[in-house]
Amino acid sequence: MNRTYDKPSIPVSEVSIESVLLDADLFVKYRSPDKAFQLLHESIERSPRSISLREKMRDICISQKNLDEAARQCLALVNLYIGREEFDLAYDRLQEAKLLDPRISVAPGLEAIRRARRPEFAQNRDKTPQKVRTDVTFAGNLAYVSIFDAVQVIESAKMTGLLVLKSDLALASVSFNEGKIVDAECNGQNGVTAFRQIIEINSGTFEFSTSEIEFPVVISVSSNTNFLLDVLTELDNERAEKQGLRNLRDEDF
Repeated sequence: MNRTYDKPSIPVSEVSIESVLLDADLFVKYRSPDKAFQLLHESIERSPRSISLREKMRDICISQKNLDEAARQCLALVNLYIGREEFDLAYDRLQEAKLLDPRISVAPGLEAIRRARRPEFAQNRDKTPQKVRTDVTFAGNLAYVSIFDAVQVIESAKMTGLLVLKSDLALASVSFNEGKIVDAECNGQNGVTAFRQIIEINSGTFEFSTSEIEFPVVISVSSNTNFLLDVLTELDNERAEKQGLRNLRDEDF
């Protein structure tokens, strides 16, 4: 291949992107993955919002065990898919990024997806000053630190303890054993049913206190991230179904 790739002053066109993707595949086929990486890297610099280029880079990096770069591409793809309102794909890439690089915090991505799917959360978050206790392991205001952030901190530190959330609508708690969610209580309910309510809380305060004794396991999860994604997906699907039924009723009239 004698083609050279000079950086143009304008983004790569769709035709050029197809050509780049084809050349990248040929480089890999003929055992020149470094050339494929360089080609894609330069093309992404010129067209950073190209999903197809980033997906190809992700594929090649995974196959070549370049997991850090693959994780970076996944995070970039999360934002691009959110912009296109392809939230399921955004969830998939966010989860994949965490699997590729466990050091990555998924909290910002989860919050971005939730805000994009339900803009009212971004508009109605109450940021008025609230009293936060200082005699606990850590605490904060949910208007600034989301539940996802708090869960991420507890999981990373593998702490056992109780996360208490206080808002105008609910007094709730989430129990953790060595960083894993094991139970939840909210408005007289517990387990997954309670957690489904808790994940919607976006104002008020939270307090986390450690415990020397582990809690009974009511919610069994292998990964907090997967559990959060599953609950969010279920809630979104239920809302979509309800909206579809409302639309059908409106059409009947």
